[in-house]
Amino acid sequence: MTRALFDVLSAQGGMLAAHVREPAGEPEPGPPQKAAAGPRAAGREAEYELLLEMILEGSLLHYGTPRVVRTADRDLALLLGDQLYALGLARLAALGDLDSVAVLADVISQLAQAHAEGDAARSERIWDAGAVAIGWGGGELLRPAPLASSDGS
Repeated sequence: MTRALFDVLSAQGGMLAAHVREPAGEPEPGPPQKAAAGPRAAGREAEYELLLEMILEGSLLHYGTPRVVRTADRDLALLLGDQLYALGLARLAALGDLDSVAVLADVISQLAQAHAEGDAARSERIWDAGAVAIGWGGGELLRPAPLASSDGS
């Protein structure tokens, strides 16, 4: 699906298109494909897969190695990552799936927290839980448990 991401971002124009590079083959299936295979995405699998590829690429621009959008400028990478988050979330909102918008807001927030804490290994678990919540429901799995009060209650 990185080919579809490449095609859409190339057609987007602007700064994003200027930094899009031809993908080197297709990666192994990941969270976008997992979420798109769920019953909540039925009939709109390609749309879900593409918008999740956008958000995943955005997170890779922030915290990893992007597959399609390339720049050596760290500040620009963050801005392009934010733009991809916005594009993916806007597409999801246009589908009317506000529950999944909330799930992805949690995913993005938790990825930032994991990165700030130096826990890169947690990113895979966060994406996996997000993909399941989007494809099958159950976004509450991503929400942290409430903290107990200081008096133990």
